[in-house]
Amino acid sequence: MRLYDFPRSSSAWRVRVGIALKRVEVERVLVDVSRGAGALDQERPAYAEINPARQVPVLEWRERGELVRLGQSVAILEYLEQRFPEPALLPADARARARVRELVELINAGVQPLQNNYVLAQVEAAGGAPRDWARHFIGRGLGALEAIAKASSGPFLTGASVTLADVFLVPQLFNARLYDVSLDALPRLREAEAACAALPAFVSARPENQHDYVARFGVAR
Repeated sequence: MRLYDFPRSSSAWRVRVGIALKRVEVERVLVDVSRGAGALDQERPAYAEINPARQVPVLEWRERGELVRLGQSVAILEYLEQRFPEPALLPADARARARVRELVELINAGVQPLQNNYVLAQVEAAGGAPRDWARHFIGRGLGALEAIAKASSGPFLTGASVTLADVFLVPQLFNARLYDVSLDALPRLREAEAACAALPAFVSARPENQHDYVARFGVAR
């Protein structure tokens, strides 16, 4: 398997956590999608052939001689969950599984797309204040996540076991701090983040621990 990856992309970060939790061996290919990077890897025609959306992550593998490429972090993580079922990141119970997916989509669809680099560049081009925009939508989304997560006693977002909801939470909290969003009123989210920080898979997936990225750019920006 090959993962097209950018360490500071929260979407790619989620997939790195899932891969680490599942103990799947992958080859990583660095694709620069950073804002203001000049000739971005993602805009090159060769990468558009790999992913027409010109985004990361993309998981690539061969199956019965066919080259398969799969984009979008939810699709990739759901595929890995089915192909490598242990440890399970989705509960067996239908109601609990639906709750995890609710929290996943709250971040994946309700927060992250509104503060990604491309959207913020468009806000700035239209004369808006991109950091204010990002803070508003991150704070709004995390507040909703906190309210839902309060129904669980933890330590993870939905209970005693790590799930895909936690995999999506950790990179989003990193982005919240990046945009100076206060987490003081979000104790459940911080509790889940602390529980994740004790797991090696989450540590290994952090941007500053992607040594090929650090070697290329000098620092984890």
